[in-house]
Amino acid sequence: MTDMRRFKVDDASAGLRLDKFLATQMPQFSRSEIQEFNVWRNYRLVKFSERVRPGEEFLVELTERASASDVAADNVSSDFDLDILFEDDDIIVINKPRGVVMYPSAGNKTGTFVQNILAHTPLSTLGGATRPGVVHRLDKDTSGVMVFAKSDAAFRGLVKIFSEHDLTRKYVAFVWGVPNWTGADITGNIARSSRNRQKMSMVKTGGRPAHTIVNVMDVWPRVGVSALRCTLMTGRTHQIRVHLSAHGFPVLCDPVYGRGASRLGSVKNPDLLDFIKTHDGQMLHAEVLEFIHPTTGAQMHFRAPLPDDMATLRCILDEAE
Repeated sequence: MTDMRRFKVDDASAGLRLDKFLATQMPQFSRSEIQEFNVWRNYRLVKFSERVRPGEEFLVELTERASASDVAADNVSSDFDLDILFEDDDIIVINKPRGVVMYPSAGNKTGTFVQNILAHTPLSTLGGATRPGVVHRLDKDTSGVMVFAKSDAAFRGLVKIFSEHDLTRKYVAFVWGVPNWTGADITGNIARSSRNRQKMSMVKTGGRPAHTIVNVMDVWPRVGVSALRCTLMTGRTHQIRVHLSAHGFPVLCDPVYGRGASRLGSVKNPDLLDFIKTHDGQMLHAEVLEFIHPTTGAQMHFRAPLPDDMATLRCILDEAE
């Protein structure tokens, strides 16, 4: 999930370099960190050396990225088959497998999702050298539906759609705990943890507003596990994992927010215990993605079935009951 932020220039900030202006808006980041982000004005990437003017609005994508020099010159690879749900001249929609990094970085220079897509089709260069066509993201260990821009027009349109949250995104999560409700609205600001910069956390002050609608799909009370459908109303980094964990329903097999070690003692079913101990990657899947096609205006709807590991887990849970 990409963290997109919008900032408007006031009179007092007029004339500042763009990176200096953004540093005043996001003091938690250094200027060097800010210069690693993608920034758009009117849905076009801009340079950090530009001077800002009153009334201008900038859209910032807060995700880590590698410099072009960190990436091999041949930025394509064919390490796995793509599960393509839709493709035309402007966009490609793919069911992302679990365990695959989105795009190249210092520690993952090959075998990434973007590199495998580039082996199949060109993507819009507006996303940058290492993230062509990328307008949103899923964590390495989250599977599910993703859309990428092939044309520049589609890239600008999709950036607008995601920044304005003018789309539907639904996820399936297998979690610890059995709710005493059938549906809930979870709200709470999310910010990067002051103790661990790799983690996000809910905060009482500061941070960015986040909203997740949660509905119960199924429950297995004997083993204390539930399946939840989570609809994103905002798109903060690790939003679903943070919101569910903070409210007592951490995602199974989540190494960061799952708190699995404290739960294992209560698991009596040997098959479930073995699955949890040996499986890598949180049980979270981006099931549904709906949006208006950025160039044709057609209503698009995509659904990706549960991946094999989550389907296996469901069978184990059913048998445990």
